Amino acid sequence: MPKSIPHTATLSGNSPPALSGKHRRFITRLTALIGGGMFIDGFILGCIGIVMPAITADLHLSLAWQGLIGASALIGIFIGGPLGGWLADRVGRKPMFTIDLAIFLVGSVAQFFVNEPWQLFVVRILMGIAIGADYSIGWPLLAEFAPARLRGKLLALLELAWYVGYLVSYALGWMLTESNAAGWHVILGLSTIPTVIVFLMRLGTPESPRWLMSRGRREEAKALAAEHMGHEEQLDLHAQATVKAQGFGRLFSADYIKTTMFVSIFWVCNVTPYFAIGAFAPVVLQKLGLKEGLTGGLVLNSVAVLGTLIAVVLIERVGRRKLGVPPFFISAVALMCVALFAHASSTLILVCFFTFSLFNAISTTLCGVYPGEVFPTEIRGIGVGFATAFSRIGAAAGTFLLPLIIGSYGVGTAMLIAAGISLFGGLVSYALAPETRGKLLSEASAPARKTAPLATPGDLKSAR
Repeated sequence: MPKSIPHTATLSGNSPPALSGKHRRFITRLTALIGGGMFIDGFILGCIGIVMPAITADLHLSLAWQGLIGASALIGIFIGGPLGGWLADRVGRKPMFTIDLAIFLVGSVAQFFVNEPWQLFVVRILMGIAIGADYSIGWPLLAEFAPARLRGKLLALLELAWYVGYLVSYALGWMLTESNAAGWHVILGLSTIPTVIVFLMRLGTPESPRWLMSRGRREEAKALAAEHMGHEEQLDLHAQATVKAQGFGRLFSADYIKTTMFVSIFWVCNVTPYFAIGAFAPVVLQKLGLKEGLTGGLVLNSVAVLGTLIAVVLIERVGRRKLGVPPFFISAVALMCVALFAHASSTLILVCFFTFSLFNAISTTLCGVYPGEVFPTEIRGIGVGFATAFSRIGAAAGTFLLPLIIGSYGVGTAMLIAAGISLFGGLVSYALAPETRGKLLSEASAPARKTAPLATPGDLKSAR
């Protein structure tokens, strides 16, 4: 058995060697390609709340249809996450990395031509399936290439790309709606443009050496690792074994059930309040007495981008737990203040909403970090996919139920429910959230009751 080495040291005991220019360029490009998929996901979700009034008037939507169309992409992600993760673990990251975006492109173009509620619902479910698959392919792919000391920041940048896509889409929808320059078909179909660009750029992306190693394809894995991975990660590559068990069952084995529970609950409790409030921000703010609901929603999403930037800067400095746990409790207090003092002051409402948006974004950034780190290679795709699907149960339910709850019980009740979800997420995360900062991937994904052995210089030499 290879002797373990500290994850903070190299073979000589010094600091980890800097990435070569070639490796740095590859990691930058790969981050951009995966971030492009995240940007597109945020893009298709960001404008749906803006155009919902126009869609409702044009297609004569009932409240139920409003909720279903608002949640349709999230329902698709629920299906696509586990399916894409299962396929990525079975057939590889590389083929699925372009296939999923091709499917999304078909759905994006189809939005120009829908003229019935059910057609829009089906098309956006298809797009959601492709995006869900992209989560469970892209995050594992980047985690498996990234250097340990940069992995958290790189994965966090993917979440930033999501928020930027959401904000850009929201801003474009806001401008086009206010100026009456384009109809809802065009606003929704704008996602075609970034999709074509990212799809073409993804062609030729290499397979993950860690996935190849897990399938016993050692020579291919070593060749790709030498070309695209740093020295420390090449050593860590030899710490993983060939696949023994994979699939859904392994997620709920004694080794990983706590990990699966934590990642799923952490994610669902972050995104459920955000999607419920974000998708209908103009409606919520107007119900609270703010006439400029669209403008308030735009600022709300801008604050979320700021929160993600803060997380990107701090994640490798303060660690995962300090960024992931406290924001839940702060968000809960902010939403509770909105519920209890909704009619006291419009300024107070905005401060509370902005506080929620900022800290929720900081914590949500970890949703793009933890899943790629805490599952082993053979179930990393399906692990991310399952957590994605579980999170979208809450997100879709929140998006579907929010207009119904507001219509029946008022905004105050809706905000109290959202505050309760944030509080629950904080308690679970306090109990279960691991600290993975600086750990090599084999260490971060090792079962809690075991320590993953790392390769030594001799192992790497003999492997060559």
